[in-house]
Amino acid sequence: MHEALKPVDFHILLALAQGPAHGYGLMKEVERESSGSVRLEIGSLYRVLARMLDHGLIEEADEDDRRRYYRISRTGLRTLKSEAARLADLVELSRARKLLPEGRA
Repeated sequence: MHEALKPVDFHILLALAQGPAHGYGLMKEVERESSGSVRLEIGSLYRVLARMLDHGLIEEADEDDRRRYYRISRTGLRTLKSEAARLADLVELSRARKLLPEGRA
């Protein structure tokens, strides 16, 4: 079993699984996909991205003159899949204990 990802890391990897994105685009996509429950300020976003780069979860992608783009790395994709499986197991357990309705997360 691996250590659980921080929600913000999970959401960033989830967004990057769709393809490369720049920081501001990631910030907006994470907020949209989480229905506003995960919000990043610009300053904290770039600290999170730097940490994720250091841990090999993401890589820099091609840049244009104005923006730096990021993509998920192989390690990041493996980590994302592992975390998604861990969360799916928790949903199954929650359903088995009648904490969630059947067929809905």
